[in-house]
Amino acid sequence: MADQLSPDEKFQLITRNLQEVLGEEKLKQVLQERELKVYWGTATTGKPHVAYFVPMSKIADFLKAGCEVTILFADLHAFLDNMKAPWALLELRVKYYEQVIKAMLESIGVPLDKLKFVKGTDFQLNREYTLDVYRLSSMVTEHDAKKAGAEVVKQVEHPLLSGLLYPGLQALDEEYLKVDAQFGGVDQRKIFTLAEKYLPSLGYAKRSHLMNPMVPGLTGTKMSSSEEESKIDLLDSPGDVKKKLKKAFCEPGNIQNNGVLSFVKSVVFPLRGEFCVKRDAKWGGDKIYTAFEELEKDFAEESVHPGDLKASVEVTLNQLLEPIRKKFESPELRKLSNTAYPDPSKTKGAGKGAKAAAGGEDDELAPSRVDIRVGRIISVEKHPDADSLYLEKIDVGEPEPRTVVSGLVAFVSQEDLQDRLVLVLCNLKPQKMRGIESQAMLLCASVEGEPRRVEPLDPPEGSSPGDRVFVEGYETSKPDDRLNPKKKVWEKVQADLKISGECVAQWKDKQLMTKLGQITCKTLKGGNVS
Repeated sequence: MADQLSPDEKFQLITRNLQEVLGEEKLKQVLQERELKVYWGTATTGKPHVAYFVPMSKIADFLKAGCEVTILFADLHAFLDNMKAPWALLELRVKYYEQVIKAMLESIGVPLDKLKFVKGTDFQLNREYTLDVYRLSSMVTEHDAKKAGAEVVKQVEHPLLSGLLYPGLQALDEEYLKVDAQFGGVDQRKIFTLAEKYLPSLGYAKRSHLMNPMVPGLTGTKMSSSEEESKIDLLDSPGDVKKKLKKAFCEPGNIQNNGVLSFVKSVVFPLRGEFCVKRDAKWGGDKIYTAFEELEKDFAEESVHPGDLKASVEVTLNQLLEPIRKKFESPELRKLSNTAYPDPSKTKGAGKGAKAAAGGEDDELAPSRVDIRVGRIISVEKHPDADSLYLEKIDVGEPEPRTVVSGLVAFVSQEDLQDRLVLVLCNLKPQKMRGIESQAMLLCASVEGEPRRVEPLDPPEGSSPGDRVFVEGYETSKPDDRLNPKKKVWEKVQADLKISGECVAQWKDKQLMTKLGQITCKTLKGGNVS
């Protein structure tokens, strides 16, 4: 096919559905002379999920356009990014990524013989590359390095030096992989502009950059490996896919931050060119769309029901996932999956009273078992049968808001609570409070005394309802669906939750965080969390 395309047709195929392209003229110039060399890199951290079909579909476009495509398994980057991948697991995770990404490409009909696969540590530890790291380090300021990695590298209050090296190494990869362009998500734009700024200072050519839009997760935020509720795993069973899609944010008529609709736009249409919405005959029967804009218009006008859209995406998604599931039924790949991603709650040390390897804590006390999320207070109303209690409707990233019964209005005005972002404990057993069921618990900082002082905990700026809150070091563990009240897991975890002298929420001196940063309160230094 590529032999029959003109340079302009190749350019259109290479750039279709991208959010942004830096260096368009350079791309066009190369295509006039020869085939484009492009690479896509992925840090081998958390398990790949269905959003990885988005770059896979673009890789299919690159190959159709005749590009020479390299896929980089960035194992060293995975370690540098706040040690998201422990050194001992790097090799296993590279093997897992290679197997699962090859399975994804085969699932969508991409020929593997036209791709080149490279492991980062195969060239990033050699003498020349290491020397260039030092040369680059003598030019890049701490400010520029931190700014470049702001949307990619995990952000913490006291960043490790490794995270500051990450963007520079990604820039150098363009030279050492001998490519014309790098492809990635638009969240990597600042790393790309750092590469454009500094590579010429080392005597290397400035490359072009191709950027995909970020696909919203099922909760309406960015789909992330570290947020279980935001993603569908590539090895999820059909039952899990159904369950997660059923809970996905897909408000009637809302085409903003709609992960279900975005998946159809970014994956289904580029791969298949059409999408069938399956529905009952009394609602008009099945309808085949050949352009995403038509589907988006019908959904916005509520001609397509969220339930029908989810059910239709479920069918397509299972068709894509089934070959991957079958491949990973082999004993060798099942073993690889379990060893590359050991369950922290099941990893034991030796001897009596063994501790979980991931955090050094008994399973019963692992803070990852509690499901704390960012919530937005939608409304505050007085409890009809209790003067001191109020009912807060809180959006926690689910299709319906939760009702929370609390006495927080005694400490914070009703007006100040309206539309406020707060922290919500979501997996306690619902309890009736004066006749009304409280479906979650608001988490606050408090200091005992006369008078008692209470403040809501504040998530980092830019947070969204449904963002998961975790204890540093427990990012990948999955919370219990429902805490058993007889085990008193929450009470045991809560005993070690404190507010530091810098007003940062902590559990045993480890920070409470979201993907965007730490959890804080305004003034209650040294307080408790309740």
